[in-house]
Amino acid sequence: MSITAKELAQILHLSEAAVSMALNGRSGVSTATRKKVMETAKELGYDFSRITEKASQSQPPQGTLYFIIYRKHGAVVADTPFFSHLSQGIDMGCKKHHYYLNVFYLDEGENPERQLRELIHFDCRGILLLGTEMLENDLAPFLGLQLPMVVLDTYFETTEADYVLINNAQGAYLATCHLISQCKEQPGYLRSSYPINNFIRRADGFYRAVRRNGMSTSNSKVHYLSPSPEGAYADMKALLEKGEKPARCYFADNDLIALGAMKALKEKGYRIPQDVALAGFDNMPASAYTEPALTTVNVPKEYMGEMAVRRLSQLIEDRESTPVKLEVSTTLVRRKTV
Repeated sequence: MSITAKELAQILHLSEAAVSMALNGRSGVSTATRKKVMETAKELGYDFSRITEKASQSQPPQGTLYFIIYRKHGAVVADTPFFSHLSQGIDMGCKKHHYYLNVFYLDEGENPERQLRELIHFDCRGILLLGTEMLENDLAPFLGLQLPMVVLDTYFETTEADYVLINNAQGAYLATCHLISQCKEQPGYLRSSYPINNFIRRADGFYRAVRRNGMSTSNSKVHYLSPSPEGAYADMKALLEKGEKPARCYFADNDLIALGAMKALKEKGYRIPQDVALAGFDNMPASAYTEPALTTVNVPKEYMGEMAVRRLSQLIEDRESTPVKLEVSTTLVRRKTV
């Protein structure tokens, strides 16, 4: 029995989306990665006739969609599990709706108007824009293209566009209510020190949960930490070394902050969850394997990517469609840190 693409991904420690792009000759992976995938596939007996058969049976591609990753301060990293799963969902959506997919990175300050104008000269039918790090005024050059576009992972009330994002406020609300119900005390908040729109929505959910449980928001301890395990660990460690007494429980803007803070707390002798309980957000793979395993909020990332492609396909068919905001619901994952 020949090896599958999924098994190849596991062996090479790559996402299934990356392996699929390499095997099918699509852009989105580096030359080195493509070479590594192809060589390993041949060595382990991958059946390349599957690709030929699929290509002959499928509907001809309708053109190319561009997945544009806008980077402002580096919080979006292409090899994070969130990005990998979102990309996988976009790739599956493109296959389902018969589009090629190109991935395009755009850094702040690189004359986006000029770079985006060049896209029009290619077979670009529409744009999927990852707006995690964007501010509202960053969107203007994209709107000027007059191409069908869906903005992912952010939302701006005063800018008319199509959006697909997580229900951030709902997830933070669920996690904070769980902390309060289990600990019976005022929750603290481990906030990102980076100004990301999603985290503002999560703050809304946190404070709504505090108020709903009859507590004053001004009594919640708030610590601003870097949104990475290393940064959050260093920031939390510095606070503890200055004599900061931690809250009984904390909601963190993401799992990376929660994991970094947990390491610092444990080093200072605090027991998790007996002394300090923690809840994160994103349900990243590492959250299930920490000691203790992290309570968190699950986000259906692949589904979010598929939904974005589906909506973009509708926009391509009907350019007069009314803009919509699609929020993907979250669920609480109860583990051992609460």
